[in-house]
Amino acid sequence: MKIGIVGLPNVGKSSLFTALTKKEVPRENYPFCTIEPNVGVTAVPDPRLSELARVSHSKKIIPTVIEFVDIAGLVKGAHEGEGLGNTFLSHIKEVDAIAHVVRAFEAENVVHVSGRINPKEDSETILLELIMSDLDVIEKRIRTLESEKRSGVKEAAALIALLQKLDATLKQGKTASDASLTKDERALVKQLNLFTAKPMLYVLNTDDSSKTSSAIIEKYRLPIPRESTIILNIQEEVELAGVADKELNDYLTALSRTETGLDTFIRASYAILGLITFFTSGEKETRAWTIKNGALAPESAGKIHSDIELGFIRAEVVNWRDFISENGWNGAKEKGLVRIEGKEYAMKDGDVCYFRFSV
Repeated sequence: MKIGIVGLPNVGKSSLFTALTKKEVPRENYPFCTIEPNVGVTAVPDPRLSELARVSHSKKIIPTVIEFVDIAGLVKGAHEGEGLGNTFLSHIKEVDAIAHVVRAFEAENVVHVSGRINPKEDSETILLELIMSDLDVIEKRIRTLESEKRSGVKEAAALIALLQKLDATLKQGKTASDASLTKDERALVKQLNLFTAKPMLYVLNTDDSSKTSSAIIEKYRLPIPRESTIILNIQEEVELAGVADKELNDYLTALSRTETGLDTFIRASYAILGLITFFTSGEKETRAWTIKNGALAPESAGKIHSDIELGFIRAEVVNWRDFISENGWNGAKEKGLVRIEGKEYAMKDGDVCYFRFSV
């Protein structure tokens, strides 16, 4: 799982990255402070892990993780090379989803690349650059396919029609994700690695974390979906990230909060990728595993080891709540709460599993 953090220069991307990964990177008050992408890994917060480990008397707890990439600031004209844009855009190609940071605070001491605060224009600038870059990819691919079509390649005509559909959608200012495509067409589009086909989470960087995303969207008339938007006071999160774990709850209580904004952001990043978590739990370790929503039991077992997937026989499955309430595997089995599932079982978020397999 890799999330690319993008936005205009000086909107808080590197500060967010530092708070997430507790990895110090340059965070100067001038555009293009970040040149090469910074990469860091952070755990997905999941309170279920500690409860499962307590019941199993586990020696280790291993959470699932997300890799974050701090992409250098994009500017208007990035797809044509402005602000070293082509280099920066290439870094986004490798990510699974995009976190788009939009500045929604006013501070004269923090330089804005265009000299004024306009979140609506800022968000539209980034989206336009991603669209223009995708259009360039599609148009080049169409030219190649037209040559192949003339050479007698049968599949070329169908692919050209698909790309022309995408081309028309993008030219309306919409994203590749907005295009009306079949499941098979989406699989073909995925191979193009288009920016606007990637899931996107909008992060509104505000100086008042008590505001709601809807209030900020309405205030600035932002053309972004509420369901894919969260708000963060990134400077506040940087400060909280520096607080010792044993003192963090006291700080959050003083702020009338139960968790950090970063926990919310990490889970939202996890969710936009359509991911769920299953667990394995025993004396050796309790561990979280990441799978796509809808993944079948053998594929999920393969996350642990490829031999388990190849030799899959069955899965013993219990819901995490039942596992905890009945004090582990033995208690859950005695109450008849452990199910035997086969190869066609679609895993559920929160499943605790023991896989049977033959080598």
